[in-house]
Amino acid sequence: MGKRIVFSGGHVFDGTGAAPAQADVTVQDGRFVEVGARLDGDVQVDVTGKTLLPGLFDCHVHVMVSHINVVRHLESPFSYRFYETARSLEAILRTGITTVRDAAGADLGTRTAVERGLVIGPRMKIAITMIGQTGGHSDGWLASGCALELLGGNPGVPKGVVDGPDEMRKKVREVIRAGADWIKIASSGGVVSPRDNPRHPHLRREEIEMAVREAAFADMYVMSHAQATEGIKEAVRCGVRSIEHGIYLDDEAIDLMLQKGTFLCPTLLAPQSVLEAGRVGGISEAGFRKVQEVIEAHKDSYRRAARAGVKVVMGTDAVGYPHGRNLEELELLAMGLPPHEVLKATTLNAAQLLGVDGELGTIEPGKCADLVVLEGDPYQFRAMRERVAAVYKEGKLVPQQPLELIDPAASAPATAAVGTARL
Repeated sequence: MGKRIVFSGGHVFDGTGAAPAQADVTVQDGRFVEVGARLDGDVQVDVTGKTLLPGLFDCHVHVMVSHINVVRHLESPFSYRFYETARSLEAILRTGITTVRDAAGADLGTRTAVERGLVIGPRMKIAITMIGQTGGHSDGWLASGCALELLGGNPGVPKGVVDGPDEMRKKVREVIRAGADWIKIASSGGVVSPRDNPRHPHLRREEIEMAVREAAFADMYVMSHAQATEGIKEAVRCGVRSIEHGIYLDDEAIDLMLQKGTFLCPTLLAPQSVLEAGRVGGISEAGFRKVQEVIEAHKDSYRRAARAGVKVVMGTDAVGYPHGRNLEELELLAMGLPPHEVLKATTLNAAQLLGVDGELGTIEPGKCADLVVLEGDPYQFRAMRERVAAVYKEGKLVPQQPLELIDPAASAPATAAVGTARL
């Protein structure tokens, strides 16, 4: 048995939505052991004046994409993005996000590298690729006749263009074979892709039904990039687990989501990141124009869905920003949810969506000891990243300085020796 570590003197937001309460938390062998008053342990970590949160989630990332500047992508050596990805994964983990769902681009090797400790990063659920129709959001064809594989281009990521239910069946099976945990489809056009329209529904009902059915045979769920009103409704009717973005929600779509128990991953940070990239010439004129057109509708749809009671989860899709700014999404979520529900969307709700709530998402005995130590008010989301004092994944302290500055002889967690540490 490993040493029993007690985090003492702080407040605990346990992930259920209950208000933070003063309590100690003990961790042993990577698990939460006890939550209560005046607990004993072999090692004490003083967190007086701070709040303990469960490890946070981002349910919509693209860790293989560190920018959306087409010219930079075309001029970069093929393997360079893998090294960028290692840095991005570490940056995400340091923010307190200990679990992510990659919504296309990351292959089985990326997830395996994290699982085996070759790369420092959050645990991953991966969709591998995005499946859509010819001319849709997953089709990288450009007017020049060239194709840009922003979310793929390597043997571990099958191309995602299909037409008809038979092609959908085969593609879902290919993606599962490639190591996917989730199936991602695009039931509407998108913003960054230059040759489609976010108001247009994509994929017919029989194609979406086929994706859902094939995923179910493998005990998997489907997530749908869905911005157009009809594309959202059709995906929900067919049984997708989560709607990504949901830019043009109407009352019927919201009612359908409530009836079906469909999650909404609104990714409110995504259009802001694309706008910022567009201002420095990072995207096409069409993409920049479209994001300006959708941003207010996106906010309005989110607010109405959240206030109606649709279950919301935190996800960023902030492809125009460098990774590590993920927590800025929480301030945007607060437009439609009270602060305790924002944190719940980033913890328990997200764990429920990903089917890992038996292990993660709350601070309670028996669960995996992912822990964020936060300075200041946990309900104040502005500049939250700067107030993350420490992050623990499975009970181990995550280094907060860049890897190249770490002294290997001094890189062990501060809690490894008996005594008292103050964060």
